[in-house]
This record gives sequence, C-alpha cells and structure tokens, in this order.
Amino acid sequence: MERLVFLSTLVLVLFHVFVDASQNQKKTYIIHMDKFNMPADFDDPTQWYDSSLKSVSKSANVLYTYNSVIHGYSTQLTADEAKALEQQPGILSVHEEVIYELHTTRSPTFLGLEGHESRSFFPQTEARSEVIIGVLDTGVWPESKSFDDTGLGPVPASWKGKCQTGKNFDASSCNRKLIGARFFSQGYEAAFGPIDETIESKSPRDDEGHGTHTATTAAGSVVTGASLLGYATGTARGMASHARVAAYKVCWTGGCFSSDILAGMDQAVIDGVNVLSLSLGGTISDYHRDIVAVGAFSAASQGIFVSCSAGNGGPSSGTLSNVAPWITTVGAGTMDREFPAYIGIGNGKKLNGVSLYSGKALPSSVMPLVYAGNVSQSSNGNLCTSGSLIPEKVAGKIVVCDRGMNARAQKGLVVKDAGGIGMILANTDTYGDELVADAHLIPTAAVGQTAGNLIKQYIASNSNPTATIAFGGTKLGVQPSPVVAAFSSRGPNPITPDILKPDLIAPGVNILAGWTGKVGPTGLQEDTRNVGFNIISGTSMSCPHVSGLAALLKAAHPEWSPAAIRSALMTTSYSTYINGKTIEDVATGMSSTPFDYGAGHVNPTAAVNPGLVYDLTVDDYINFLCALDYSPSMIKVIAKRDISCDKNKEYRVADLNYPSFSIPMETAWGEHADSSTPTVTRYTRTLTNVGNPATYKASVSSETQEVKILVEPQTLTFSRKNEKKTYTVTFTASSKPSGTTSFARLEWSDGQHVVASPIAFSWT
Repeated sequence: MERLVFLSTLVLVLFHVFVDASQNQKKTYIIHMDKFNMPADFDDPTQWYDSSLKSVSKSANVLYTYNSVIHGYSTQLTADEAKALEQQPGILSVHEEVIYELHTTRSPTFLGLEGHESRSFFPQTEARSEVIIGVLDTGVWPESKSFDDTGLGPVPASWKGKCQTGKNFDASSCNRKLIGARFFSQGYEAAFGPIDETIESKSPRDDEGHGTHTATTAAGSVVTGASLLGYATGTARGMASHARVAAYKVCWTGGCFSSDILAGMDQAVIDGVNVLSLSLGGTISDYHRDIVAVGAFSAASQGIFVSCSAGNGGPSSGTLSNVAPWITTVGAGTMDREFPAYIGIGNGKKLNGVSLYSGKALPSSVMPLVYAGNVSQSSNGNLCTSGSLIPEKVAGKIVVCDRGMNARAQKGLVVKDAGGIGMILANTDTYGDELVADAHLIPTAAVGQTAGNLIKQYIASNSNPTATIAFGGTKLGVQPSPVVAAFSSRGPNPITPDILKPDLIAPGVNILAGWTGKVGPTGLQEDTRNVGFNIISGTSMSCPHVSGLAALLKAAHPEWSPAAIRSALMTTSYSTYINGKTIEDVATGMSSTPFDYGAGHVNPTAAVNPGLVYDLTVDDYINFLCALDYSPSMIKVIAKRDISCDKNKEYRVADLNYPSFSIPMETAWGEHADSSTPTVTRYTRTLTNVGNPATYKASVSSETQEVKILVEPQTLTFSRKNEKKTYTVTFTASSKPSGTTSFARLEWSDGQHVVASPIAFSWT
C-alpha cells in the first residue's frame, strides 16, 4: 500500500514538473502592435516595442522588427509571458510561430509564349525588364545559367534592395538579372539553435534546389540546350524571361518559420518588388491569424501581385492553402509532355509508366519480379522503407514497391541496398493513375494504380513472375492535356466557402527549371550527380508560372491593380479542350470541376487583352472582412488602421467583386435550402472596360435544372476605356438537387473577347 502511495505521489510530482517545464519553455511569438496609437512617451516604435517586451521578460530579445506588412516584432516567450503581453494596451494580437512547408521548359511553348506569334501580345520594350519578382523560398543558386544577365540594362531605379553576403555568397553573386538576395533565419535558429554551416549555408545560397527551381520558372533567362540528364532537351526560359529576380531565403532544413516568412515579405515590400511568389503553405487558419494572408494584404494594398501555391493535399476536397481573396491561389495541371517507361510482364501484357532514369539499362531479357510486401520483414514492407526488405528474397530481382510514406527515389535505394536490380513504383488509391517522373538512381518505372494492381495480381497468380523495364526518353504532344494533377489541393474553400478557390491552374507536373549545385536531382544525400536543371512536380511549380505571367501583364499594363491582373488571368482561362470536353481530373479519370481548377487553365496570350476585368480595392476587401463579422482589432491586424464596420450597413461576402461565384446553398438560402419553397438570392458584380468601346452580351451554361440563373441586364455597352458597368445575377432555387455540388458558367462576349466566370453551388 505504501509503495502504491509512493508511486502515485511520484507520478503527481512528475506531472507538475512536466507542466511547469511546458509553461516555462520558450517559443517564438509574433506580436502585432497598434503603431498609430503609440504612447506619446516614445519617439520611435522600436523603443515602444522593446519597452513592451521588457515589461514581461527581462531576458527576451527582439528577433525581427516589422515595419511594412505589419507593425510589430517577433520574440521568444513562455506561454505565461505571452499571455501577459497580450493584455497590455497597444497589443493587437500575440500569435505563436507556425512552421510552413514547401509545396513541392516545355511550359512556355505549352502556354503559347514561344515563337513569332506571341511577340504581338506582350511588349518587346524595356518595360518587361522593369518588373521585379520577389521569390520567398529556399534561396538561390546564383551560378545557374538561368540567371545570366546578358542583354539586360541597368537595375531598375525603383529597386531599394541589396545582395546580402554570407557563406559562399558575396556581392558579386548578384547581377542585373538576380538583382537582390537576402536570408532570414532568426526564427529558425531560435527554434533549432545556430545553423550548422557544414550542412546548410547561412546565406541566400540555395542548398535544397526548390528556390532556384521556382525563381527560374518565374523569370529564368533563356538557356539553349537545357535538359535533365538528356530528358526534356530544348530551350529553357522562365515565364517572364526579361524580368528581374529578388530571392528571399526563408526556408531551411527544418522548415519555413512564420517569423522568417513575415520578415522576408516585409523586406520585399520595402525593397520594391512588383510581384511576390510564395510556393509554401501552413495550417489553415482565419485570415488575421495567417501570416501569409496578413503580409499579402499589405503587399496587395501597395500594388504588389501575390501568387501562392494551392497546396499538395489533393485529391481530397477542402484541402486548400492560401485562400485569402487578395491572394491568387494556383493549382496544378499537366502538360503535353511525358517521359515514358515501358513494362512488360511475363503473361504478355505491356504496361506504360514514366521515369527519368538515365543510367545503365536492365537486360532486354525478362528478369525475376517480386512484390515488396511478400519479401519484407516489417508490416509496411510494401512501401520499401529503410531496412524493410529481405536481401535473400530480393537479390537480382525487380521489386514492386507501393508509393507512400518515404521519398519515391529513396525506395529505389532501399531496393538497391537489398540487392535488387530495378523497381516498379506502384500508385495506391491515394494517388490514382497520376504519373510523376523522378530521376531514379536504379532502373525504375512509376505506374498508376490500375497498372500497379495488374502487376501485383500477376505476381500473386504466378509462381515465377518476370518483367522487363525499358525507357522511352521524352514524348511530346500527349493528349489529353492539361489534366488536373491528383496532388493539387481542391476546394471548397475551407475558410470562406463563398469565395471559389483555387483561382486557376497552371503547369505543375514534371517541370524543367534551374537547380542547385549542392545536391543531385533527387535531393538524396547518396545522389552525387550534378545537374544544372531538374524536373520536379507540385503546386510549388505552378505558382511561379502564374507569378511570371503576372509580371508580363504588369509590364504590358503597368496601371492595372493586382486584382485586375488576377481577373485577366482568370476570366480568360479555359476549362474545356478544343473538342468541347471538360478538362479531366487524373485522380478520377473523369471531368474535373471548378473546385479542382477554379476558373480554368491559365491562357496568357488571351489574358493580356481580356476586354473587361473585375477590379477590387482595399476598401472592398475591408467590406469583405466586415461581412465576416471581424472585430475592429482583427481588421486592424490585417489592414493596419482603425476600421469600424457600419452597424447600419448590410455587408455580404457575396458582394465582393470577385471574378468567380461560389454559392454554399445553406448560407445563401438559409433554412429553406432543402425545402420545396423557391428561394432567391442576388449577386452584384462590376466590370471595368480595359479595351476598346464595345457591347457585351451575357450567356449562361448550367448543368443543373434546380437553380435558374438570370443575368440583368443582358447586355453591357462600354463607350470608353476604364468605364464601369454593374450587373446582377439572380439565382432561384426550386428544390434541392440530387447531388451535393453543381456548376455553371457565365460568359460576357463582344464577339472578340470572352470574359468567363465559373459558378459553383454546394449543398452540405
């Protein structure tokens, strides 16, 4: 009995010790300050910030001071100190650090940006080289040929940035192409300790490759003879090959920390970028708690276009990141280029896969074939995790490994270490028949779920299964294309279902762009191959496509707002192929929907002359926040000024002048959404003429009979440029449809332009 009492007491003591330790553990917090109500006792905001911090912690130091995208600072505090600080006057909010993750040269041709015809669409003047794209990522490899500044004039006079020096990175690393480079590591180091410079560079230098890839996708210079190990040979160029690049390294081995990201955004705005490109995302949270959303609001209010990746959480619904309406959210699609691999199995069947393997090929004769799940010594051996395969059962054989858990190329090394000679990487139901090519280190073919299941069924039914793998190089003209990538995150919008996201899709599968010289194309430590270009996939790759295209539009129309640029990109996007069929979803093999592709696939040569645009101002976004019932303090965190929503005014999210429509039926129709009583709701939109005088006529195509759509007026006549016209769309629901979603499309056309908006209805 005494022993039991002793043990109970010991557990209780240890529990209190653990709780005390947790409360005393310091974490990084971002503090939003009400700068415009700074006490008169202080001459400078930094004095006030330091005083507020010292009032709760004598030992804490400021990591960053933010002066542009927010007013405030970041520091390390205990949970109790953070609570105490939040109670002080002048503190708008105290938010704990969030760790973001990366959303990991055919595309110019695929998008119609190559050749003689494109030259009439975009300006061939110095305006193209006056646009500056800021890329927040893992840094940059300045020696890449894609940063060659031949033919570029002086650095734009508007540029206020610099080339920050550090390990293996000096002032000469920048030039007239890569005009600025900085790094932000204080949040990362506060969490993990000083950077180990034997592993990663404490400088803007890119040790990982992701940042160089995204930067050169957006604005890489023209490089002839580019390829990855002989694949995708041709001329590589970024979307805006004459634009300037400014790199902000905010992502490290341990992730992308929100205090560092915010510092990078803050500095980029001060430096004078015109476009911000962020291929990263974090947890879903309300806009005033989302650092990227808060920073992007400030950037957009200063005329900076912000493009972000939608995330790689597809094909599950509601998996989107970066959904604030002042951010352009980009999903991913395929191109018409593949890297085929051919699998023959012993029963005579021929199956297709993909691969970027470039080493010694397997013998042309059949080789023994095994399924990893049958030759492993662990419960998840089918995934070919480290040490899971039994060498005696693998040696000299091709191994079928299931995709998932560990890196795709890493599985091949596991097979090799166990004595295997090749790998067939098979998709599971999570990935469907989506094919993503990798530069594998052993002969490997990646196959879709359908082919993978056939191979595994063959192995299960044969006592001596065999196979061959051959490689087909680069294949162009693949159809249908584009299709929505399975990994591309999908709607509905998890924060504001009334705003349709993603906004659009762009090429994001098997994209060739510049690479770091620090690691090989797989990024694995064992991969010692040195390549100037790499082929990778993700919405991380689709985002910089749109960033670069936005730079082209900014050069062509410097007077356009970020919202006007996004509108032009969205309303000219296409959602059907030439034959009229809807863009396919590779995850299902069926037609995709606006929850997958938004307005459609980007079409830059049409976007430069859209005819009409849906424009938005900062006040429109503030009205949107009022419609969400944000408090004055929550709005101030985002807008950095005192805002009081008019209590006598009805604010509606539906009134935001967005280029698309998303209508959650229960929200729009309330308690009558599932009844037989007809219910009506109206949406108002305003179009601005950015072309010649013209008359536009409305047309609606819809797949649902339960909701009638009426546009009034049916025609809009514009007599001058920048003239605005307003119309109303009335939705009348007679009954709840049989499905949970339904879609329609509204188009305004003058015979030359088509200004299209997707309409999404959803029932929960």
